[in-house]
Amino acid sequence: MELYILIGILIALILFSVYRYLKQRRILKTISEEEFREGYRKAQLIDVREPKEFDGGHILGARNIPLTQLKQRMNELRKDQAIYLYCQNGSRTGRAAVMLHKKGYSDLSQLQGGFKKWSGKIKKSKKASY
Repeated sequence: MELYILIGILIALILFSVYRYLKQRRILKTISEEEFREGYRKAQLIDVREPKEFDGGHILGARNIPLTQLKQRMNELRKDQAIYLYCQNGSRTGRAAVMLHKKGYSDLSQLQGGFKKWSGKIKKSKKASY
């Protein structure tokens, strides 16, 4: 009997994970670095990594709104403009997109591979302690 309960819980977890993944894919467009470069100057470029990561290096022109602060700082973003998101490798941008989508933001894109794969210009903060 306990085995059936465990299997049921496992199946529920898998279904929930698949559902979240498919929802993220529907609301968040993943674009190549080339496409990202073409559009990010006209969009709101948001780095959802933590401040220490941002200070260690970020895409030129990006604003740092960490995922952990996004709920409180959403009013800093415009709904009528595209939002380009990135994090270190792409995992946090999906969660950020779901939060934004719930509040009515619709034009959401993420950098394929995240900051790790970015080969363009970066800026390091003077307060970075590396």
